[in-house]
Amino acid sequence: MIRIIDWQPVYQNAWKDLNIAWISKDYEVEQVDIDTLDFPEKYFINGGGAVLLAQREEDEEIVGTVALQPFGDGVLELAKMTVAESARGLKIGELLGVAALERARQLCAKRVFLLSNASKAYQAINLYFKLGFRCVALENKDFKRANIQMEIVL
Repeated sequence: MIRIIDWQPVYQNAWKDLNIAWISKDYEVEQVDIDTLDFPEKYFINGGGAVLLAQREEDEEIVGTVALQPFGDGVLELAKMTVAESARGLKIGELLGVAALERARQLCAKRVFLLSNASKAYQAINLYFKLGFRCVALENKDFKRANIQMEIVL
């Protein structure tokens, strides 16, 4: 059984390790990744966003992450969404996505956007479509790996 929980500093290592694992598998880990992974409170939580974690109930292992980064004016970015390779195929990504959008609504967000890679992250792109995201023009070029931008209006 999987439960979605809020960020606590005790989960820092799991948060960072899971994200570095997926990023470094197919992409270059960029300085912006290191900064946001080292200081999730600064980049996500303190400004009105959130970090949610998927925790396996039986052993309390963190097996997935997602973050909402605030950009002002009711805009949040869905970021750092990953599931441990050992836990893939269990619909944990969908649980995280649904929980993140529910939290975005609780935070009174008007719009949530995300950046991804259409050629390498096709399974994630399919999930984003299922969650209601649609493709929009790529505005943000902060990540070298991003070649697609999607958004959902809440």
